[in-house]
Amino acid sequence: MKNKIVVLSFLFAIITSAQNKLPYQLFDKNGKKTAYKKLVKASINTEVVLFGEYHNNAISHWLELELTKDIAEKKPVVLGAEMIEADNQKQLDQYLKGEINQKQLDSTARLWSNHKTDYKPLVDFAKDNSRQFIATNIPRRYASMVSKKGFEALETLTTEEKSWIAPLPIPYDAELPGYVEMMKMMGEHASPNMPKAQAIKDATMAYFIEKNRKENTIFIHYNGTYHSDNYEGINWYLKKQNPSIQIITIATVEQKDLSKLEKEYYNKADFILVIDEDVTKTY
Repeated sequence: MKNKIVVLSFLFAIITSAQNKLPYQLFDKNGKKTAYKKLVKASINTEVVLFGEYHNNAISHWLELELTKDIAEKKPVVLGAEMIEADNQKQLDQYLKGEINQKQLDSTARLWSNHKTDYKPLVDFAKDNSRQFIATNIPRRYASMVSKKGFEALETLTTEEKSWIAPLPIPYDAELPGYVEMMKMMGEHASPNMPKAQAIKDATMAYFIEKNRKENTIFIHYNGTYHSDNYEGINWYLKKQNPSIQIITIATVEQKDLSKLEKEYYNKADFILVIDEDVTKTY
């Protein structure tokens, strides 16, 4: 009788889960289901939160905003994002202070095409709550230079231009698995400079995060999940700058089945956000 009750309870749980049609499920790095409240608790007890997103995934963007609100209720926050480049910090600050409006920001800063739907709510949260929002990414034209000519091309930049990137020379390890995988994905079209372009982005974002961190404040950073997956990328560069820094990483993946984490995603981050692969994309 006891065994029958256990089986019936299990079947009820499966049916209930299917009926709920949950769009996402959180897992820890060991593949165990975990609760959103545990993510919030871990986030308010760290120094940096790296939220790795899929740029076109509505659930990623929604949860970024919700997590930001919940952390900000408990601790002061500074926000930052890959999606705004460092040489647009002046225009971003003007918007945050109310000196220019959204239309003027659109015309003076190189905003992503999905800024209005996906990132404006985060920027407006900072604006409405008098929080800093840091444009952390390298201007794309300089990353393009590295992709074509290597790190050496950056030495030709002016002093002002160099203020928009991580200090040179940056540490670089071509054997990091993420950069090795990038080379494999490119196949015969691969160039040794391609992962270097990724690295200068990672290094620059890490540099501006560390530069703008404050004591007893959580820096929440939004970036493509590839930039912080497997504790590499931004995470690796932050640790290079400050080995004792406390970081929580969140990775995003998509699966058909949300009941368990696929083994290939174990240890991808401290928290893995698994989203139903059928969720509507923003572009």
